[in-house]
Amino acid sequence: MKRTALVLTIAALSLPPLARPAEPIPKPNIVFILADDLGYGDLGCYGATKVKTPAIDRLAQQGRLFTDAHSPCAVCTPTRYAIITGREYYRLGRRWNKDCLVEPERTTIASLCKSAGYVTALVGKWHLGYGVKEPDWNGELKPGPLECGFDSFYGTAMTHNEPPQVLVDNHRVVGLDPNDPIKILPAQPPKHPHGVLQGGKSALVKHDELCELHTKKAVAFIERNKDRPFFLYYGTMNVHVPITPGKRFQGSSGIGAYGDYIQELDWAVGEVLGTLDRLGLAEKTLVFFTSDNGGVLHRDAVKAGHFANSDLLGQKTDVWEGGHRVPFIARWPGRIPAGTRAGDFIALTDMLATFAAVLGRNLGPDEGPDSFNALPALLDTPGCKPVRTFATFIGTGGVGVREGKWLFFPKHGSGGFSTDLTGPWMQPWKIGRKTSDYTANGQLKPDAPTGQLYDLEKDTAETTNLYNAHPDIVKRLDELLTALRKKGNTARTLAAGH
Repeated sequence: MKRTALVLTIAALSLPPLARPAEPIPKPNIVFILADDLGYGDLGCYGATKVKTPAIDRLAQQGRLFTDAHSPCAVCTPTRYAIITGREYYRLGRRWNKDCLVEPERTTIASLCKSAGYVTALVGKWHLGYGVKEPDWNGELKPGPLECGFDSFYGTAMTHNEPPQVLVDNHRVVGLDPNDPIKILPAQPPKHPHGVLQGGKSALVKHDELCELHTKKAVAFIERNKDRPFFLYYGTMNVHVPITPGKRFQGSSGIGAYGDYIQELDWAVGEVLGTLDRLGLAEKTLVFFTSDNGGVLHRDAVKAGHFANSDLLGQKTDVWEGGHRVPFIARWPGRIPAGTRAGDFIALTDMLATFAAVLGRNLGPDEGPDSFNALPALLDTPGCKPVRTFATFIGTGGVGVREGKWLFFPKHGSGGFSTDLTGPWMQPWKIGRKTSDYTANGQLKPDAPTGQLYDLEKDTAETTNLYNAHPDIVKRLDELLTALRKKGNTARTLAAGH
């Protein structure tokens, strides 16, 4: 398979999801770094010129950079659920209500590693809820990460723009004064869309210190466990709003706080990679770096000539490519060919099956039911078949489906905030990104088709909607999307008969 070109014409899946190379693979340490809201165009190795990302660029030089990797959702929590479980978020059949989304009995990337003798840790952002009905912020926060396979957790309970904005150490809020308990009042939009915090002042985080704090915890975990197999999941806060780079990074990029925040993220990655080097662990460690969804079009960065999602249409929240095509880099010295680029179509949902393949573990039918093994694509295994034939992408306003080169969305608009003219987000046409359904000032044309179909092989920027030109493809993809979301179906079972 040619790895230097974008692979978009995808044959039917013929390999079992967990097929492995013939020769045995020594089990490596695993470090999975998940950035927050980092766009496809936010790194030097993906073409950014206005920011400096030497550590992540070095990771790409020493490993394999993927050009067609996707988050399963264009916002945070559903993607994190899919990464952890290998299961699409819509299979939950409910919306998030602050309780723990991951059932303790469900196989996760952490429990998988733990069962293979690894010590496991999550540092940074969790954002998958606590408790059975609601979190007990003033008591024990369980179930949570520890019940989902992690031996330890230190990090932020939620995103740092929603209450309670505290740190959690395993099951307890850090620094909470029992005489000033946390209380969260109902949401008061638009100023307080996530609720209003009362109390808990002693436990409030300092936003501009989070990256350094989390990075120190990640480094300390590696140092403590250098003599045993470990799995570290580092979920960074960078570069999610509020944009709060640490003091020493403020003004470092020359393009505003967003650029500074990216460069602080690169520093954090460099600290983790440097620790592996210093301890002689780099050759024994499989490192992943990616983002939970696409980037946001921040005005200051755009004004300075930096475009978070490169030339892709849309941004975070959207079914358009800018909402879910993400950077994805993997390094495993001696196994993953260094300095290579690959166009394999993969999704972050594939992490569970890929981890299982690395560990030599077969998954049962209910384990990671939407996850496919991407290990052959990482290793450039001769004759390997495509990782997947299709994937769904959740926006805040609907779900689209990709099959081969085709992206289908059965609605008008971006499926997110990009086409919400009343919202606070910057619209794509302000920076010259537009599709044939919209006028130059972002108005939906009266004759626009009722749905959308794009040929990503010829038109990655989604400039031309082909919905009316290919009714047969529209019908097939509409049926595929319906089948994928039908209760009882999974991506793996449908792929077997696809």
